[in-house]
Amino acid sequence: MLHKLLNVTSKPERIGMGIMSGTSVDGVDVAIVSVKGSGEELSYKQLAFDTVDIPQDLKKKIFKQFSPAESSVDKLCSLNFELGQLFSTSARTVVEKAGFSIEDIDFIGSHGQTIYHIPVDRHDVGLVKSTLQIGEASVLAEMFQCPVVSDFRVRDMAVGGEGAPLVPYVDHLLFRSDAENIALQNIGGIGNVTYLPKGGSASDVIAFDTGPGNMIMDEVMNILTQGKSRFDKNGEMAGMGTVHHEILKELMAHPYLSIPVPKSTGRELFGVEYTRNLVDQMLGMGLTSEDILATVTMFTAMTIVDQLNRFLPGGVDTLVVSGGGAYNATLLHNLKEKGNFAVKTQEDLGFSSDSKEAVAFALLANETLFGVPNNVPTATGAAKQVVLGKLTI
Repeated sequence: MLHKLLNVTSKPERIGMGIMSGTSVDGVDVAIVSVKGSGEELSYKQLAFDTVDIPQDLKKKIFKQFSPAESSVDKLCSLNFELGQLFSTSARTVVEKAGFSIEDIDFIGSHGQTIYHIPVDRHDVGLVKSTLQIGEASVLAEMFQCPVVSDFRVRDMAVGGEGAPLVPYVDHLLFRSDAENIALQNIGGIGNVTYLPKGGSASDVIAFDTGPGNMIMDEVMNILTQGKSRFDKNGEMAGMGTVHHEILKELMAHPYLSIPVPKSTGRELFGVEYTRNLVDQMLGMGLTSEDILATVTMFTAMTIVDQLNRFLPGGVDTLVVSGGGAYNATLLHNLKEKGNFAVKTQEDLGFSSDSKEAVAFALLANETLFGVPNNVPTATGAAKQVVLGKLTI
C-alpha cells in the first residue's frame, strides 16, 4: 500500500484536493490544486473550486449533533459515515464538472465537519481539552484510491495546542511580505486572524480566533425569518438598521475578548443558545429586525478591530478579508470605518475568498505527505511543531 504514497511524493507536480465543511454548514467546499515542492519552496495553482449544497435533512442532523442536549452516540456514529459519503460524492461532482477524472487526483486533504471543540480543560464539568471532526476518510480513500489526510487538529492538541487555527501555516507561505504588516482575517462561522509581521518567519506569526464571524448574524436571520433566510445577503438588512450602542457596549464586555492569545472558540460560546437569548433581549427592548441585524453586524466588526488593536503590538497596515463575511458590504463598511488600516478582500489580491480554506487543507495535506511540520505553535499554543493529520491509504 505504501507504493501509493511513494508514487505521489515522487512526482514533481501533484494534483491535490482540499475538502472543507465549516461551522456554518453552508455546503461542502472542494478545491482542486496543482502543487509543486513543499515547505518554503511550495507553490500552487488553483485548478477548480466549487461548493456543493448540503441537503436540508442532513443539515438538521448535523446541527442536532452540535448540541450536547440533543446529540446521541448512535446518530453521531451514523453521521460520521453519512458525511464521508457526502464528501466523496461532492468531491466527485466537482472533479467531473471541472473536466478531470477520479484517477487524476493524487491526494486529498479533508478537514471534516467540526462537531465540538473544547480548546482548554474544563475540569469543573469533567471535560478535557479535545476536538471532534467527522466525515470518515476511509470512504474518500476507497472512492478515489489515493492517500487521504484527515483529522488535522488532534495532533496539535496532543502537544498542548488548541488545535486551531491551522490555516496560518499556509497564510505565511503565500502572503508573507517584507514591506508591510498584514493581517489575514477569515470570517466564516467564527472569525480568525493570521498576523504576518513584515519580514517575519513562521515563528513570528500570531494567529487566533477573534470571536464570532457570521455565526451570530446568520442565526439572527434564521430566527427573525423563522428559517426562511439563513443569512443577511450583502448585509442589506443590517445596512437599513441603527446600531443600539448600549447593547453593543454590553456585547463588547464578553469574557472571550479579554482572554490572552493564542485562543480559539466556536459554537460553545457564540452559538444558537447565546444568539436566541440575545434576540429575545433586543426584541423585548422594542428593536426592529433591521436594528438587531445592524447591532450584531457591528459587534462582529468591533470584535475584529478590538482584537487586532489589543493583541497585535506591531500594528496592522492592511487587513485582508476572506470567507463569507467578505461579501457582507455592511460588515466591510464597519471594518473600514472603525479600523485604522486598509481593508481589502482576497479577490483584490487575486485569490478567492470562498476557496481559501479548502485550498489550505489541500496544501496542509501536501506538507503532511512530505513529513513537513505544519502547525504554528505561536498560533495554537502547542509546545512544538508537529506533522498534522492522520493518513488513510
